[in-house]
Amino acid sequence: MRFSTASIVSASLLLGEASAALPPIVMKGTKFFYENGTQFFMKGVAYQQDSAAAGASTGSTKYTDPLANAANCKRDVPLLKQLRTNTIRTYAIDPTADHDACMKLLDEAGIYVISDLSEPKMSVNRDDPLWDVDLLKRYTDVIDSLAKYSNVIGFFAGNEVSNNATNTPASAYVKAAVRDTKAHIKSKYSRWLGVGYAANDDPDIREDIAHYFNCGNQSEAIDFWGYNIYEWCGHNTFKGSGYDKQVEFFKSYSVPVFFAEYGCNLPNGAAGRIWEETTALYSDDMSGVINGGIVYMYFQEANDYGLVSVSGNSATKLKDFGALETRMASVTPSSVEAAAYTPTNSPAACPPLASTWKVKGESLPPTPDASLCDCMYRSLACAPAKNTKPKDYGAIFGYVCEQNPEACEGINGNTTSGQYGLYSMCSAEQKLGFVLNEYYNSQKQAASACDFKGQAAIKNVDVNNNCKASLASASEAAASSTNGASSASSSSFASPVPMRNLFSIGDLAIGLYLVVAMAVGASMVIL
Repeated sequence: MRFSTASIVSASLLLGEASAALPPIVMKGTKFFYENGTQFFMKGVAYQQDSAAAGASTGSTKYTDPLANAANCKRDVPLLKQLRTNTIRTYAIDPTADHDACMKLLDEAGIYVISDLSEPKMSVNRDDPLWDVDLLKRYTDVIDSLAKYSNVIGFFAGNEVSNNATNTPASAYVKAAVRDTKAHIKSKYSRWLGVGYAANDDPDIREDIAHYFNCGNQSEAIDFWGYNIYEWCGHNTFKGSGYDKQVEFFKSYSVPVFFAEYGCNLPNGAAGRIWEETTALYSDDMSGVINGGIVYMYFQEANDYGLVSVSGNSATKLKDFGALETRMASVTPSSVEAAAYTPTNSPAACPPLASTWKVKGESLPPTPDASLCDCMYRSLACAPAKNTKPKDYGAIFGYVCEQNPEACEGINGNTTSGQYGLYSMCSAEQKLGFVLNEYYNSQKQAASACDFKGQAAIKNVDVNNNCKASLASASEAAASSTNGASSASSSSFASPVPMRNLFSIGDLAIGLYLVVAMAVGASMVIL
């Protein structure tokens, strides 16, 4: 038995709801459902300008929040509805903006939202990954700005962050983001809001990364898996495109899977897209395993993936818009009622370490804790001088960590050993303070060991009893943690646990630090 969105909304009005808000989507096993038990398939469109396909960068650090411009939403929502869209994906929103008007227009059109949590300047960097207090605040701010709308399904904690075998360590930091944003949702909201990941189709890591985000403690694992896939181009078949292999692989997956991006524009550009893959996606070959998909994309831009060309208040439908509209009008995926569905799939086992996978099991970076980082910084006797600029941090990190590796143990992270310093989640300034203070203590607190040509200075220790207790408790918990996380605090609070491995600070990689350090090593004299 199928219910239309309109009938669901009408029923809610008859039951005395204050508004015609769409009913929230819920997850059960490998499927999505409306609250009344009717299965929900995503019929989506990516809706954001200046967003490159398949996780590529546009080269810009600026973005335009697509949900903050009521005039644009009034222009575009009718066209999205014409395509029978029931979901849009946004890639970056401004959590301080007012989204009420656009979200109301989408709600009235029966359209749900799934949004990425990052933005171009605030995300887990695949080449220099970290998960820190600033990123956690950005991600939770986005959640809090959208969670109030019933037509929000959930969020992506990352989009193709690890996209090949050279950068798999970044996945540990994204999974830490999954863990902490899920915990935030659970602590603040009574309804289900999912947190997932959107992956590319790299043949070397696609199986390992899918298993990794699904394995282990399910409070730390993804709620859904988005697949950015562009394998069906022009005329093809279920088997010829490789879609049959995707269905075979994911039929044992334990959470919902959908195409987070699809819509190959080869061989004839966007205008040549005929959308045979759309018919296949909602056919019996796929609908039992794949929960629909999101077409890339609404806006026509230089990358030539658009359905619509916009100019000011004007929107012009392009050739592939009509082709997609025709396909969408004909799809009728077979469904199951929630009450008749009993999930049987189990989470995957974590992938083993290999030449193409550099992340150990269930070990994750620590949860960012701004108050703990503040307490740590207040406990320091040696810290960056007030006039020390972030651009100068690299030389200091490089020099100290090369001369005295033990001083950097508390900020290190190593995904293959599964060990992460207790303060690896603090800000770059706080991490630098920790390193300087450890070096200062190792030199028996000689005044000359806290100078660095005026870039470090001795300061007053300002730690209250609450901070002392927090630092001691956190250090003890980290040292005894079964996930291998380590702690190194000021010597008055805890003893460091040896850990000489890769670390990340701010936007710079250790490689840069060491290059700088070697260049300035002779001149970086402790005065």
